[in-house]
Amino acid sequence: MESGYVTTPFGRRPMSLGMLASQQLAETIEPGMKRSKWKLFRAICEARPALGVTDRALTVLDALLTFYPDDEISEEKGLIVFPSNAQLSLRARGMTPATLRRHLAVLVEAGLILRKDSPNGKRYARRDRAGAIGDAFGFSVAPLLARAVEIESLAAQAVADRELLRVTRERLTLCRRDISKLIMTALEEEISGDWEGISAMFRTLLDRIPRVATAEELAPLLDEMRLLRAEVVNMLERRIETQKMDANGSQSEHHKQNSNPDSTYELEPSFETKQGEKAAADNNPNAGPLEERSLKQQKPSVGMSNRAGGAADPGARASLKSFPLGLVLQACPSILDYGPGGSIGNWRDLMSAAVVVRSMLGVSPSAYEEACSGMGQENAATEIACILERGGHINSPGGYLRDLTRRTERGEFAIGPMLMALVRANGPTARQAS
Repeated sequence: MESGYVTTPFGRRPMSLGMLASQQLAETIEPGMKRSKWKLFRAICEARPALGVTDRALTVLDALLTFYPDDEISEEKGLIVFPSNAQLSLRARGMTPATLRRHLAVLVEAGLILRKDSPNGKRYARRDRAGAIGDAFGFSVAPLLARAVEIESLAAQAVADRELLRVTRERLTLCRRDISKLIMTALEEEISGDWEGISAMFRTLLDRIPRVATAEELAPLLDEMRLLRAEVVNMLERRIETQKMDANGSQSEHHKQNSNPDSTYELEPSFETKQGEKAAADNNPNAGPLEERSLKQQKPSVGMSNRAGGAADPGARASLKSFPLGLVLQACPSILDYGPGGSIGNWRDLMSAAVVVRSMLGVSPSAYEEACSGMGQENAATEIACILERGGHINSPGGYLRDLTRRTERGEFAIGPMLMALVRANGPTARQAS
């Protein structure tokens, strides 16, 4: 196109500022710039939503590009195509003239092509004696070349967004399957816990999944699904740990019973001597140091049951897994103000902040120590952060923490649902971990 030349549409078609802007953009093509027309067309197809064109309009653009004589678009080879409506309709899969005109207008409005109308509105080219095109009237593909970098960038972003959506949907599907089957396992194995409440929470999350959603809409739902899955796995693993401790306690008790002095098995002389010393010590309140040592040797070891099939030592707790620190801080952003320097970067910072908040809330050291013993230091600090976040709804933080500790030890309380509720309550306004 001639520099500074403005072309207006033929007939009743109006001129617009958008057309003028497209013409100005077409004049900014860098010297020597060229692009493969079909690679550029594929990029336009990828970036179609961002460019604001329809699939039918792309069909017309595809037909237009078939009239460009070379595979590469460049200024040296000209930028005008001038097919008649009849020829263009044939290459556009037989599109009717009225539909063709409508989609050509869409391409012009989107800034992908320009009209260069002749005085009578016809499309044609003037050639010199050597057959070279001197002047042509039709559609200019100059905007495609001028916007090539922009179009390729939009296409790359569209591909990345589509891949992110695919991965997010895939992870969400796996998470849904895991939670569903783990809850079913817990119910079939009759594992204690609020499975009805967890199932209701799971159904609520499923109902919130949109039929058509973006990756940004699915990301928070995936976070909540992961949190719920972690809580379910935590409860099942605690059950496994409890069964292991019960089994170890039963084996220890079985060993103790086989060591009974009334057993019909022959005893080793040294053990018979110790049993005799124990009996003598039981009958003699003034037993000496030797007898006391014999008594100590007969005491059951830590963790051994006091009766056959009995529970394990209460001090041996099944370990509780902590939740990701980022999720805890997203659910409880208020605790950030009490971290070292007003920020929390790791679990040590969170536990330090929990000690400060514990004192501020009036939670006694013994209540906090019981929580650390019953559910682990990370989970105890998490509970303090949750109590701080819900401070206006809790009358006695210390009593509330003791109650949560007892319920956790009995397998009747799970931290996950509380965190999920706080994550939803805080929403996108929650501060992020530093």
